[in-house]
Amino acid sequence: MARSLVIKATAGADGAERCNQAFTVAAAGVASGVPVSLWLTGESAWFALPGRAEQFKLAHATPLEDLLAVVLDGGQVTLCTQCAARRGIGPDDVVPGIRIAGAPTFVEEITAEGAQALVY
Repeated sequence: MARSLVIKATAGADGAERCNQAFTVAAAGVASGVPVSLWLTGESAWFALPGRAEQFKLAHATPLEDLLAVVLDGGQVTLCTQCAARRGIGPDDVVPGIRIAGAPTFVEEITAEGAQALVY
C-alpha cells in the first residue's frame, strides 16, 4: 500500500507561518504523487470559505489560494465538523470539493496502513 500523508492545519492568520507550512507541505505531497489529506481545524477552518485563502498574505510564500487549489485538484481537503459548527459554517458555505467530517474520519485516515500524520 502506498504511503499517505494526513496533515492537520490548526493555525490561520493567527499563526501565518505554521498555516502556510501545512498548505505548502500538502501541495508538495500532491505534486510528488503522494496521497494527501489536508484537514482544516481551528482558525484554518476559515480557509474552507470562498475567498478566504485569497485574503491570506505571507511574504516570500506561495499564495495560499494556489496551494489550496493544488491540494483540491490532487488530494482531499476536509473541514473539521466541530470547527465548522463553532464558526457557523455549513456544507453549502464551503469551497467546492471540501468536505466536512469529524474525528472518526480523521482517526480512520491517520491509522490507515502507511499513513503519516503531521500537525501544524
